[in-house]
Amino acid sequence: MIKIEFPLNDRDVLKTLKTGDTVLLSGTIYTARDAAHKKLINLINENKPLPIDLKDIAIYYTGPCPKKENMPIGSCGPTTSGRMDAYAPTLIQLGQAVMIGKGERDQNVIDACKKYGAVYLAAAGGAGALMAQSVKECKVIAFPELLSEAIHLLKVENMPLTVAIDTSGNDIYKR
Repeated sequence: MIKIEFPLNDRDVLKTLKTGDTVLLSGTIYTARDAAHKKLINLINENKPLPIDLKDIAIYYTGPCPKKENMPIGSCGPTTSGRMDAYAPTLIQLGQAVMIGKGERDQNVIDACKKYGAVYLAAAGGAGALMAQSVKECKVIAFPELLSEAIHLLKVENMPLTVAIDTSGNDIYKR
């Protein structure tokens, strides 16, 4: 298992990851689903400031459920990543380092991973309660009107993930 801490101190660590590797991710990451991605792209197209700095960040494609008593978050399983395929290459080009979700990605996303040194990490689908155990803190930081699809800042500890697309463009779904 490979441990990765966000924010990244050295993006070159991503080049050491190979498709199929198990990663334990800790630190600060963000959530965003398709509605938030669309808003981010609209802001980019309008040359307006973004609510988050995209440089070297990880975005988890999830819409967290309301938190349970004595927990920072409810269930937070991954959503189907293909819904972000129209937006992901632009965000990767602007600095996003890691995407976290489930399912296959289109060729434009794979090409962006290769060109800009990003990776796609797969979270276990249907395991939202397991993923929530890794979350130590959760707060909405942008687009609160989107409710569960708002952008959340998460502090995570040892979130278990699998490298699905590496910086060379190898794709676990096509092996």
